[in-house]
Amino acid sequence: MMRAIAYAGVMLSLALAAKVYASDVPTPGQTLTSKLVVVELFQSQGCSSCPPAEENLNALADDRAVLALSFGVTYWDGLGWKDTFATDAYTARQWRYAHYRHRDTVWTPQVYVNGHTDLVGTNRAQLNEVIHQAQSNGPTIAWPSVDRVHIKAASGRTEASDVWLVRYDPRTLHVPIGAGENSGRTLDQCNVVRELIRLGKWKGDDEAFTLPASSLPGLETAVLVQVQEGGDILSASVQDARGSNKP
Repeated sequence: MMRAIAYAGVMLSLALAAKVYASDVPTPGQTLTSKLVVVELFQSQGCSSCPPAEENLNALADDRAVLALSFGVTYWDGLGWKDTFATDAYTARQWRYAHYRHRDTVWTPQVYVNGHTDLVGTNRAQLNEVIHQAQSNGPTIAWPSVDRVHIKAASGRTEASDVWLVRYDPRTLHVPIGAGENSGRTLDQCNVVRELIRLGKWKGDDEAFTLPASSLPGLETAVLVQVQEGGDILSASVQDARGSNKP
């Protein structure tokens, strides 16, 4: 039943697919404009349909123009295997996307590109095409220090937006699965999200936010500026200087 819902959702997402807004990527202490496209995968280690989408996300992890993020959701946890990285906060994020689009269901695997276009993510060519179509439009993000982020003022009308702190593990994790649909497999997971914190609001003016200390060592830090309650991601930036990428 869940897969039937998933494929129905795919057809709807393809019908609604449109231009995607991308973002800016500054290096620490600098302003470097770039088309950083945020690709979010909502998946579960207990879902047998998810590994192909996870493989596609893993392949994007080293792409300097993409911020690939893997979110573990909890609604598969009672079906044989509890996802080792899933949290209610990540499930709630996927539901915010659904509610913003007036949908009454969520599914796995589901990929959102800049919070705008969604698809299953198992078709690499289709995913690449959506990423390729992404366009830049959003405020500049700068990092004056390791514990501070600055969202610059924007000219013209802006939508009230949330500022999200995302911390993720950049390593490829080899996760053995002991039960459920993927029992006996070892799943490779990269850029697994471990922290998701709302820093506050951005209304178009200069805003600075202090970052809380990371709860785990070795995580990378990103900030997203996103239209409130599950809308488009207007801008994104990674704190580490991945950034020799050009506009």
